[in-house]
Amino acid sequence: MVRGRWVALATGPSPGRSLKMEGNERSEACAKWLDAHYDPVANLYTFSSCVALADLHGDGETKLIVGDLGTGQSNMKLKVYKGTTMLSENTLIDLPTGVVAFLMDTNEPRTPAVAVASGPYIYIYKNLRPYFKFTLPPLEVNPLEQDIWHQAKEDKIDHLTLKEMLESFRDKGGMRLSARSLRYLMLEPHEMEAFVNVHKMQAIKCQTVITCMATLNKNMADDDAVGCLVIGTENMEVCILDPEAFTIQAKLNIPSVAVFMDVTGQFDVEFRIIVACRNGNIYIIRRDSKRPKQCVELNSQPVGLVRLNKNIVVGCGKETLHAYTQKGKKLWTVQLPAPITTMSLMDHKAKGFQAVLVALANSEVHLYKDKILINVTKTQDIVTSLCFGRYGREDGTLIMTTKGGGLIIKILKRTAVFEDKDTSPGPPLAQSIKLSIPKKTKLYVDQTLRERENAVAMHRAFQMDLYRLRLRATREYAKALEASMAPVSADLQEPLKMNAVVQGIGPAFKLTLNIQNTSATRPAINLCVSFLYDEHLYSVKRAFFKVFVLAMGRRAPILTAHIHMPVSEGPLLA
Repeated sequence: MVRGRWVALATGPSPGRSLKMEGNERSEACAKWLDAHYDPVANLYTFSSCVALADLHGDGETKLIVGDLGTGQSNMKLKVYKGTTMLSENTLIDLPTGVVAFLMDTNEPRTPAVAVASGPYIYIYKNLRPYFKFTLPPLEVNPLEQDIWHQAKEDKIDHLTLKEMLESFRDKGGMRLSARSLRYLMLEPHEMEAFVNVHKMQAIKCQTVITCMATLNKNMADDDAVGCLVIGTENMEVCILDPEAFTIQAKLNIPSVAVFMDVTGQFDVEFRIIVACRNGNIYIIRRDSKRPKQCVELNSQPVGLVRLNKNIVVGCGKETLHAYTQKGKKLWTVQLPAPITTMSLMDHKAKGFQAVLVALANSEVHLYKDKILINVTKTQDIVTSLCFGRYGREDGTLIMTTKGGGLIIKILKRTAVFEDKDTSPGPPLAQSIKLSIPKKTKLYVDQTLRERENAVAMHRAFQMDLYRLRLRATREYAKALEASMAPVSADLQEPLKMNAVVQGIGPAFKLTLNIQNTSATRPAINLCVSFLYDEHLYSVKRAFFKVFVLAMGRRAPILTAHIHMPVSEGPLLA
């Protein structure tokens, strides 16, 4: 337990939170998530594709369904949680690759079934009990492989020769081997002979396996509509199953093996399947399309796929997050601080808020709305699966499992508000917005052609005008110097600014000098002021005096000089 003691409320008809906190909440006042539950020894080893939320009993209590990978070779189970306790578990024969909840029919009560993809099979559970097992149709065995095993059956070749021939066909011929041959090639040399003696008398079966699974509404867009299962297989196919008879309604070949899938629409009307494949490409499959349309070619392997509104957000292995339109146009790219472990969609329907949850290898979960990072959540361990939705009686619940087998449950505060303010370092968001550049007009094109044809003459005219401008500027500057109309620094090493003001109309005048140090780095010291004048016409009391030290950007105190001249000479010009 973290930051207080959390207990589960009794499941009764009264509304409210299914999880409540007893302790001090002041430290969590500024957080957007409530730490509802943390069990570091829950022994849940799974991925986001094997986690689902569904109301299995129609009582308004949403349950957590987890396909547990166990140790990878044993102890694979289908577990169902209610609150913080495990409600039931069923043993699985093989590793699960996908878990979804869907409605098979319109019968009352409307309780969904659970589909678990494991190897070449799909196990259907209804009311938490085994209901049906669907098996993918077997593939045709390669004649060369069948002939090799036939020779081993008749003892024409030994187990080492069998291994060499299978490896040769796999590496050079590029043929698809059966599960028996692949398992045989993984054995140690001392185990091969016993394996051949056990299996050589049995017929070879070539069976594909399921790599990913999703659901597609059959003919309605409602949340409680009947759904079809959509599966991707290892033999580069996408199949759509009928929800009642569990037969293949549609099948389409794709260029590579599907690893991630997102489905929208209805099977009887119009649907769109977005598939991220093992070759680093994203394809879109539509109804009545004979071949998939390549949408995006990624620069690295995809590690997660989420559809946000009409855009595709995909995480790649090079610690990057990309967003594309369904036509393949890149919208933005975000560089992440660590590799991505899993991704999921955060769809809070009560608030009309959608964002992308991204779990990283540095034990952080980032929340992105478009390109903006709006929230960062620290976790106790590396997160391997994410699932957001209604759990129990709480609409905004985030469920996470960790690499060490822990279970983390967080509840979004009802007062939580995610600001569209980017908290990630880097340039501002406005910098990435493209300017609306108008199209090239006929006038612009004609002007460009004219400039290309008369480039030399236009350059000469420009240089002539530039020389004339410089000459005029120099003449005006010389006139200003001669008439003493501009403040000038006599010494270029001392950046000074001096203004002189004459007060009086004669025969006695008062000359006021304002001297300013315009340097921003050093003070002006050892400055002197000297007056040059015609001694036959004027007389000055102090024709020479020193100036105080001038700091950077400072002015000297007002310096005055009294000048006397005969009345007949007229006023003094500054």
